[in-house]
Amino acid sequence: MRLKIRHETTYDFDAPVHYGLQRLRLTPKTTQGQEIIDWEMSLVGAKIELEYEDQNHNHITLVSVDEGVEEVIVSCEGEVDTADYAGVIGRHAGHLPLWAFSSQTRQTRPGKAMKDLLAQFKTTEARDVAMLHDLSSAIREAVGYTKGTTYATTSAEEAMEAGHGVCQDHAHIFAGLARALDVPTRYVSGYLMMNDRVDQEASHAWAEAHVDGLGWVGFDISNGISPDERYVRVATGRDYREAAPITGRTQGAKDRSLEVKLSVEQQQQ
Repeated sequence: MRLKIRHETTYDFDAPVHYGLQRLRLTPKTTQGQEIIDWEMSLVGAKIELEYEDQNHNHITLVSVDEGVEEVIVSCEGEVDTADYAGVIGRHAGHLPLWAFSSQTRQTRPGKAMKDLLAQFKTTEARDVAMLHDLSSAIREAVGYTKGTTYATTSAEEAMEAGHGVCQDHAHIFAGLARALDVPTRYVSGYLMMNDRVDQEASHAWAEAHVDGLGWVGFDISNGISPDERYVRVATGRDYREAAPITGRTQGAKDRSLEVKLSVEQQQQ
């Protein structure tokens, strides 16, 4: 399947910016199940300073914000060919050893609520795909998908206690519980083509667990499936902070508003 993606993020600041740097994880790479046909990035109010690959094998674009601007626009557009491998990415690659994805972070560390759910899996000996799908289902039943109730800084335990959240929270909870079961797990940010519409409200998030004999396997907890040809992987990390599309800081101004325009649609080949 060929997917065309358009992603525009507009930052509106409350005063002229004195200085700012942003780290962009907005360039997908060719990997199992996806081939990048073309991808372009354009900037208004900022310029590219450096491009490199981070410890998670993500393509990073480091940009500086132009002094005195009150608006920055980051636009990406491209086409990606995708295929359905039932979520299997395969062998581990990147600069971090596999064991690094077994350690918890502030956003994934289980507390009482997560440990209560984990209890039903502690006696399960298998650490296979079937068990991980069962774990995904249990999380989805315990934490309903509700927009506008959590934030980028919300931890997995906080979302678990609240009983609601979004795809980011589901991925964090899954990562925290799978790691507690000695399964290396990572967070994934990317795009999902919805079947009922082209325009999306935001990018998507899911998780990948490392399974013996298969390597990395994806689990979209919010939708209860493994990623198929409708998904495009962009960045991975131990949690949202390491895979977020845009992170950075500015001096002299604060974000007043943030607007995201995103479309994902199938193209005829």
